[in-house]
Amino acid sequence: MARIGHGVTSGTFSLDGQTFDVDNNVWVVGDDSECVVIDAPHDVAAILEIVDGRTVKAILATHAHDDHVRVAPELAKATGAPVLLHPADQVLWELTHPGTRADGELADGQTIEVGGVTLEVLHTPGHAPGACCFYAPELKALFTGDTLFQGGPGATGRSHSDFGVIVESIRTRLLTLPADTVVHTGHGGDTTIGDEAPHLEEWISRGH
Repeated sequence: MARIGHGVTSGTFSLDGQTFDVDNNVWVVGDDSECVVIDAPHDVAAILEIVDGRTVKAILATHAHDDHVRVAPELAKATGAPVLLHPADQVLWELTHPGTRADGELADGQTIEVGGVTLEVLHTPGHAPGACCFYAPELKALFTGDTLFQGGPGATGRSHSDFGVIVESIRTRLLTLPADTVVHTGHGGDTTIGDEAPHLEEWISRGH
């Protein structure tokens, strides 16, 4: 029976010459024998603790900001699992892992089977050009990385981000999902599609 594991790791996020302290969520989806890891922020040992000896089928990157992929190659080495990233985020991946590529690509509409459930890849650019969310209908769960949070869209004030694009991604790809879908974010607490959907126009008015 598939379940969702969760941990929080602490470290930094750097972009455009600035560095911030951040806490990142790590999500692990699977059953007793196999799983996928969503994002590999700061600490391989902490992630392996959540994996708990299971076979890791893939390391799924919601996007390639350094606080989401910093230890992805190291985790891949430790688990034998490929790192999968949308190719539009190669430009950001290069900032953290110059001269390398992820092991495989994510594409809109792609499905990933793990532990008896299906994760559907939703390409949701805006926070980053290759940002992706992962929707598991059987678990009523959506893993949004930094695309949608409790209280609004992810930040779009830095390089390779765009507010109009993220709003369109959220409006057309996420808010169309069932209202009781639980949103598991890249930072901070959970929310639901039903709790966020009524506020879209407020976000557009405030511009972030």
